[in-house]
Amino acid sequence: MTDATIAKNPLLIGKGLPPFDKIEPAHVVPAMTELLNELEADLSKLEANVTPTWSGLAEPLTEMEEKLGWSWGIVGHLMGVKNSPELREAYETIQPEIVKFYNKLSQSKPLYEAFKELRNSKEWKQFEPAQQRIVEASLRDFELSGVGLEGEAKERFNQIQLELAELSTKFSNNVLDATKAFKLKLTDKKDVEGLPESALSLMAQTAKEEGETEATTEAGPWVVTLDYPSFMPFMKYATNRELREKLYKAFISRASEGELDNKPHIDRILKLRQEKAKLLGFDSFAELSLARKMAPNVEAVEQLSEELRIASYEAAQQEFEELKAFAGQDLKHWDTSYWSEKQREAKFDFSEEELRPYFSLERVLDGLFGLVDRVFGVKVKAADGQAPVWHPDVRYFQIEDETGETIAYFYLDPYSRPAEKRGGAWMDDCIGRAKMTIEDKTSTRLPVAYLICNQTPPVGDKPSLMTFREVETLFHEFGHGLQHMLTKVDYLGASGINNVEWDAVELPSQFMENWCYDRPTLFGMAKHYQTGETLPEEYYQKLLAAKNYMSGSAMLRQLHFGLVDIELHHRYQPGGEETPNQVRDRIAETTSILQPLPEDNFLCSFGHIFAGGYAAGYYSYKWAEVLSADAFAAFEEAGLDDETAISKVGKLYRDTVLALGGSLHPMEVFKQFRGREPQTEPLLRHSGLAA
Repeated sequence: MTDATIAKNPLLIGKGLPPFDKIEPAHVVPAMTELLNELEADLSKLEANVTPTWSGLAEPLTEMEEKLGWSWGIVGHLMGVKNSPELREAYETIQPEIVKFYNKLSQSKPLYEAFKELRNSKEWKQFEPAQQRIVEASLRDFELSGVGLEGEAKERFNQIQLELAELSTKFSNNVLDATKAFKLKLTDKKDVEGLPESALSLMAQTAKEEGETEATTEAGPWVVTLDYPSFMPFMKYATNRELREKLYKAFISRASEGELDNKPHIDRILKLRQEKAKLLGFDSFAELSLARKMAPNVEAVEQLSEELRIASYEAAQQEFEELKAFAGQDLKHWDTSYWSEKQREAKFDFSEEELRPYFSLERVLDGLFGLVDRVFGVKVKAADGQAPVWHPDVRYFQIEDETGETIAYFYLDPYSRPAEKRGGAWMDDCIGRAKMTIEDKTSTRLPVAYLICNQTPPVGDKPSLMTFREVETLFHEFGHGLQHMLTKVDYLGASGINNVEWDAVELPSQFMENWCYDRPTLFGMAKHYQTGETLPEEYYQKLLAAKNYMSGSAMLRQLHFGLVDIELHHRYQPGGEETPNQVRDRIAETTSILQPLPEDNFLCSFGHIFAGGYAAGYYSYKWAEVLSADAFAAFEEAGLDDETAISKVGKLYRDTVLALGGSLHPMEVFKQFRGREPQTEPLLRHSGLAA
């Protein structure tokens, strides 16, 4: 690759921070074509000269994966945060070629055989645990990628991989487009009765963006969308029941009709996944998925789910009966958020909206950064301007250790942008920590993370004022970020979140949510954005009292998603007697109090399992929550008001859960921290569901 080619195409730099200010959709196809040609040559060369040693196999392979990961990772990241028709077209043009290359790489017999030799060599015993885990994971990944397949079976497997990648992108784009396509314009004040000012100002701002230049918070017009910061407040506060029904039905039927219909994609995805699993010798896709996870088998997943379902079902039933009695009417799906909010306000004497002024993004970040300093001994400092960004709202930070040395960086993209950014919140790695040797000089490359949220943007002269749920979401994603950034592992294949089993990867994120209720943490960040006044004590007490409000329903909802996911990937037969929606309805009989409506097509927007990494893995949230609740219990046992004890346990947590990454099996890591295997009691206790 010539310097001139790289100069022309920023996606070919291959290292360092992505030059977001220079990257255009037009760069994607030429860059990836050029890169793939180069990598094809690298792969042939490696296969011809491979030696079964760490430096003759693992290192050159990592280098190749890194090259591709750097460029393609940027493209994937931009698809999530800066989606556009041009970028989509470029992505879809080149994606099949990327998949073909990954297939070729992961089915390389010479490399697979070399890893087997390495596993049986004398060198093996001298390896660090991280190196051993990387080799073992590589062998398993080769096998699960079809390295053992020949002839027609191999050809079919590769076709499946291509089609699945394409379907996943289509699924995701359909959800984004369907969410974007729905807009409800309201002009009558009666239609927005009950809505708080924060929701009205966002809806007026949306109306302005839609060309209603005269729109005001007070007089409208107002435009409500299916984007969470717009949809949720409407469902919670709007007194107009008919409009709530209209909005709810639009939400549950997203991407289920016309050109954006995901139903055929769901059928096809499930069929192909099952076929892929059979080709690899598994009875179901769920078994294939679990081959890479901490849970030993489907039975173990269903056993944990059932244990939690029994603990939460009656509680959820009781919660619903109480809600009906409170509302004094029969409740439909579009009533539950509204009446839950009303009941919560009545029970605990506060609304989520009353708390918003105390949670401006700036203050919440101060609280979050104060917490990680107190518990883990690391300092977060603003580093805006030191890295190019993809949007003016994106911020950049650095993390320093106790000695003042910089050990990591991260981007934060906090606000919702429904036109170009997919919903939800996530953490992704931009650059992984690794020891690098260049011209006989060894140095440690520092990790960089992407933290993406979708909270309410600043409106007018007001900063971004967050709901308490948005605060928890930010803490959650930062927990993922900490595992990526505070790793001490120097081998890329096991540093940070790399090589961490998927059902253990939510441990550090869910663990962080617990701190939102911790007195010093909360009071450190809950300051009124205008007066600077700290959140009154009575509100803190109310927050604590309300913590487990409807917790049976919340747990049951997560179990419902997880069990539907496992059933679709384990027992469901594509083209059989049941449709995916019927499978969901059947499982809802024991996992939902209100049964899904006939027009409910929630599965059509269930991106986690059809366009994300959670296929036959949605249970991971609950599996990891058992781990995270038990991990937080270690701090409770030490005494949350004892600063010395907190920093001592914090150091142990940092040195195990956060530092060891994928260098050991998660159960080993957990036992090093906790001194024993995890227990479900802390989760049930934290949820108010312990017997």
